[in-house]
Amino acid sequence: MTGWRLLLTRPAEDCAALAETLAGQGVFSSCLPLLDIVPLPVSDKIRQAIAQLSGCSAVIVVSKPAARIAVDLLDAGGPPMLAMPWFSVGAATAQILRDRGLDVHCPDTGDDSEALLQLSRLREAVSQSGARVLILRGEGGRELLAERLRTLGASVEYLELYRRELPAYAAQELPRRIEAERLNGLVVSSGQGFEHLRQMAGDAWPAIAQLPLFVPSPRVAELARAAGAQTVVDCRGASAAALLTALREHPVPVL
Repeated sequence: MTGWRLLLTRPAEDCAALAETLAGQGVFSSCLPLLDIVPLPVSDKIRQAIAQLSGCSAVIVVSKPAARIAVDLLDAGGPPMLAMPWFSVGAATAQILRDRGLDVHCPDTGDDSEALLQLSRLREAVSQSGARVLILRGEGGRELLAERLRTLGASVEYLELYRRELPAYAAQELPRRIEAERLNGLVVSSGQGFEHLRQMAGDAWPAIAQLPLFVPSPRVAELARAAGAQTVVDCRGASAAALLTALREHPVPVL
């Protein structure tokens, strides 16, 4: 596994944390954040949704940025006691919410929508008559989650709390970084992260598409393959543990 030399593309804070974890396992990585998290202005819609959280049967938080912003909104004037169950896709997101004193559930194995949907506590929450679920997220993404919950009879609404922007980089920074640091694998944490990777690659994409690409879910894997990525590895989650497992199972390419 120590032969891997990876490009990490998460938002800067998460990228640095992942790089530190990988270094502890002997994996070299280079951080090139391709997502800037920009909180949306706190609109009347957001304020109203936060004020009415206690009427939800379940609240699902799909990312760490969504969790951090939600906690800030609660601290700024949300309902003092929230007894409904909260759910997250990953353990790191769950911890942010637990630190706020919320009752949070997340899958023990796998940190994607499919794993979350298998939680008996979530199914119990949405089985109530008139169940209402609120999904906290950034702009776009995870439509599968709402679709599946609606088939179980729940009313599902989204509350979008942030948008993801591509940071400004010099032209050709991505292929230059890959060549200069002899990188042999790419890691993205979302569909939009992949779209930004493809955009940054520019004319070099056919060559970059030959590198193994580690993605967090079947949805992102499908998106990457459709764009021409040759070797796509679905880690079944965006956590460091999921990535490390995938790295152990996948042979280091000979370049």
